[in-house]
Order: sequence, then C-alpha cells, then structure tokens
Amino acid sequence: MYRISELAAQLGLSRSTLLYYEKRGLLSGRRASNGYRLYGELDLQKVRLLQQLQAGGLTLSECKQALEAKLDRTVLSHRLAELEAEIAHKQQAHTLLSALLGHGSLRDWHAQADKLAPDAHRHWLEQQGFDEQQALYLKWLSKDMNEHDSYMADFMAVFHQLERWGPGSNTDTHKALTHVPFAPQTVLDIGCGKGFATELLATQTQAQITAVDNETQAIDSLAQRLKQQGLDKRVTPLCASMTALPFAPGSFDLLWAESSAYIMGFEAALNAWRPLLRPAGCLMVSDLVWLQDTPSEQASAFWQQEYPDMHAIAARLVQIEQAGFRVLAHFTLSQQAWADYYEPLKAEVKKQLNHQPESAALLDMAREIAIYEQYLGEFGYQMFVLQRTD
Repeated sequence: MYRISELAAQLGLSRSTLLYYEKRGLLSGRRASNGYRLYGELDLQKVRLLQQLQAGGLTLSECKQALEAKLDRTVLSHRLAELEAEIAHKQQAHTLLSALLGHGSLRDWHAQADKLAPDAHRHWLEQQGFDEQQALYLKWLSKDMNEHDSYMADFMAVFHQLERWGPGSNTDTHKALTHVPFAPQTVLDIGCGKGFATELLATQTQAQITAVDNETQAIDSLAQRLKQQGLDKRVTPLCASMTALPFAPGSFDLLWAESSAYIMGFEAALNAWRPLLRPAGCLMVSDLVWLQDTPSEQASAFWQQEYPDMHAIAARLVQIEQAGFRVLAHFTLSQQAWADYYEPLKAEVKKQLNHQPESAALLDMAREIAIYEQYLGEFGYQMFVLQRTD
C-alpha cells in the first residue's frame, strides 16, 4: 500500500494532481485508521497506464473512457487528426525559424509576406539592415535575405557586362516618342538604366532631361557617355529612388518609364508619378502584359512567381483611365527589342555557368531565358503613351 505522498513520488506527479485524479474518478483511495489515504498496486498501475494514454494526446476524460470501456475509434481518429494538424503547424514553424537563422530557403516566405503585406514587409527588411535599393532587389531578384549578397554579386557580374538591362530598342523608343503631341521641354526618364532611351530623347528633342536610376554604376556609365557626346549640358543623371522622386508637382511635361513601373507596381506608379506632370503632360510607360487570354501553363506559372501583378492589356487600360490618363497610343514591343537584350544575356549567362553551375542567380536567369525563347508572343512589353486628364 502507498500513502499519497509515496504514490506521487513513484509516479513523478504532485499530490494535488493525484487528488484531482481521485476527484475525476481515476483513483479510489481509502482512508486508513490514522486518516491517511492509502492506494494499492492496481492504483499505481492504473495511473501509469493513464500516463501512457495521455502520451497519445488524449484528454483526461478520453483517458477515463478508454480505461473503463472499449476504445472509441471515432474519438481516437478525431484526436489523431488534431495531432496531425498540430504537427504540421509545428513543422512549418520549425522550417521558418530554421530559414530565418540561415538554415533553409526563405523564398516562399518572402513571396507570401510581400503579397499579404508589401509595405510592412519592405519596412521590416529595412529594419534587418537592407536599404531601399537592396529591399527592392530582394523582392524582384534574390527573394531570400540570407542569400541576397551572394545572389546579387552573381547577378551584377552578368549585368555589368551588358549594354542593355532590359528589352528595348531605339526604333521602339522613337516610335513611342512620335505619339507625344507636343515638343517636350522638360523630361524625366524614370528607371533609366544605362540610358539608351535617355540618349535618344536627348538627340530627338531639345528638352532639358533628368535621368533617374538607383544603380550607381548605370548612372556613372550614362554620365560618361553623355559627356563624350556633348549632351551633358541638357541631360542630368541622378542616382535616386523612383519611389521617392525629389521633384515638385508639375515639374515635367513628359515622363518616360521603360520597363521600370513594375518595381512599384503599375497602378501605384501611375498614381505616384501623375502629380509630377503639368496639366496635359504625357507619360510613356511600358509594362509586361499577357498577349493571349490562355497562356501556356509553364509561362503562366513562371510569371505568376516573377511578376504576380501581370495582366492583359485590357486590364491595364482600365487602370490607366482610373488613374487620370487617356491613351494616345499603345503598341507591343518588337521581337528585335527582346533579342537585343536576351541574346547578349544568354551568352554571358552560359559563360558564367561554366564556372558557377550552382549559382542561384545564374540558374534563375537561365530559366527566364528559356521562357522567353519558348513563349514570347504569349506575353510581351506594351508601350503606353498617355496624357494627363484634368
């Protein structure tokens, strides 16, 4: 026989726990003549069996039921389903915490966070030590803060060898310019890259032009070429963020944004940039769009991951009108404009993959090139020439 304190010591439980078990009918101690509660060997074994059942996640009520009658398989199945859900949740938590500590990929987590809370996600990245440029590059390129530095090193090793940093051609830029219904005097080229559109605008107009990009190397390259061509008196390269342009409302009569609005989001870019235009000023903006109603599964899956905000032309036209613009003209970027960008890119990626076959940045670029080669025509860049309405 065991007194309650002895039984508690045998089981590794507290005296209050045993008293609670007795209250619930799981134990039946009896009083000795001296007033002590006494328990037998069967009581000891019954609690040990109870502990084994509790290890399966059963509640005390379910354990009592299992001890006193035949097992209820419905109850057990329900409890098993709950435990499996809890395990799955814990595994997700484990995976995320491991990834935050640098022991796994954060790509899916960043993508989900950016979808659900884009502004808060960017602010959080800045708190982790990323400046605005790095946060934007992380969103659109590396997609993993733990791998960001090495990813961007490999990415820039390729792009510093390229002339063009995106699809485009002088022919398409000039075609868009011909739809501007006035001779512009003040022009802002937003996300100018190395400045191919900037140079054409400078040679085809007499405007004062400001060219903005947040990549220092591109701005320095443009400044050097402008000086060589004697265009530096009319063109001012500026390293700045397109999300916080340092200009007063109504500063320009023409805004030019080739392949850059996606960084902010097409609709957000229209709303943010419109105030910079004088009344009846024009905006030329290009964006990646679907050219087919039912694109291939592979192309759809790729761009859903890389550019979730991608839409058909009709949807963009609605957004343009809602943002306070009317469409003067729109046309699809030529295939030659894509080739002028992707062919040099493909050659450089192939060369560098020979030395770094496991590079995530190079493999991502190779996948994008494959999508371009197989599915261009299902998607494309659309050039929109717009005029501010007031």
